[in-house]
Amino acid sequence: MSAGGSPAARRHGTTLLIIAKSPVPGRVKTRLTPPFTPEEAARLAEASLVDTLHAALATSARRRVLVLDGAPGAWLPAGIDVVAQCDGGLDQRLAAAFAGCDGPAVLIGMDTPQVTPALLAPALGPDAWRDCDAWFGPADDGGFWALGLAEPDPELLRGVPMSTAHTGADQRTRLTDAGLRVRDLPVLRDVDTAHDAAVVAAAAPDGRFAAEHARLTRVVRS
Repeated sequence: MSAGGSPAARRHGTTLLIIAKSPVPGRVKTRLTPPFTPEEAARLAEASLVDTLHAALATSARRRVLVLDGAPGAWLPAGIDVVAQCDGGLDQRLAAAFAGCDGPAVLIGMDTPQVTPALLAPALGPDAWRDCDAWFGPADDGGFWALGLAEPDPELLRGVPMSTAHTGADQRTRLTDAGLRVRDLPVLRDVDTAHDAAVVAAAAPDGRFAAEHARLTRVVRS
């Protein structure tokens, strides 16, 4: 790579990918049940996804693409392109999402509704790929919430063990072993459990996720 960034990064702006499941009861946020019902967990998932999509719309990304398992609903805002997830394990689905990009791309999930345009700005700005080949956003559970590649290569993801306590470390090692210059984004908490949901809602009190969490916890406690 040249000191000025990759040729692809100079030719194209950066695509922002959001990988997600449609918020269908029983298919999303199953670790929130109990204390939440499957329907309540799906409402939290929808709020988390909507917060994430609106944050994406407020960034400087060239294009915003929802890589979706399921069907879009009324929750989908204008300005977001939708492509279907492929079959296979999560590593295969992430790899395929990057493979569909024609230039640099940053991928995030739907589990961090506290994400903001400011948090993503370093990886999406005009100097994002200067002296940098990859961006990595670690999650506090050992995974990762963001991954950016100046030149998307699906092989950088295929075969990385997913959903383990060392997924993030394994993925970052894959990048550095490939000789990529990696910059890190801040650590964020994924919403997986009811405790996570409470912590994230408190950290981002103005979002849809926090409002839905407050409404549902009032119901749960009543």
